[in-house]
Order: sequence, then C-alpha cells, then structure tokens
Amino acid sequence: DRANIDEELTRLTSHIANYREILDEGGAVGKKLDFLTQEAKREVNTIGSKCNDLQITRLVLQLKNEIEMVREQIQNLE
Repeated sequence: DRANIDEELTRLTSHIANYREILDEGGAVGKKLDFLTQEAKREVNTIGSKCNDLQITRLVLQLKNEIEMVREQIQNLE
C-alpha cells in the first residue's frame, strides 16, 4: 500500500536508536553516523513520496532540514 508508512517509521525509529548506540561506543563514529544519516534521509524521502497529506508533507520537510543539520554536525566529527 502506497500510503502505508509503518515500515519506514519503524526503520526510522531503529536508526534513531542506532545513533544512540554508536554515540555510546565512542571513538571514531563519524562515518558510521554519516551512513546512518543517509539511511534516515532515505526513509524520510520515502515517507514523503508515499503521503499526500499536507501536514505530513510539512513534517517531512522539517525532518529533511533537521537531518541536513545533523549531517553537517557529523561532518565536523570526522
């Protein structure tokens, strides 16, 4: 079903949990976090392409902006 975004939300939640785990590991985490950020962005893009709801579209745009800011911060870690 095109409008069903449950899988993407589950994966996005998993990515957020993985961020925490990677940060707790310490050490050189930049590349791992950058890869995870790319995956999160893919999930958000998929959600945006599946939904036709204006409110969800606005949230997707906000998330994309937040993800880009996170990515910039991660690049400072490398």
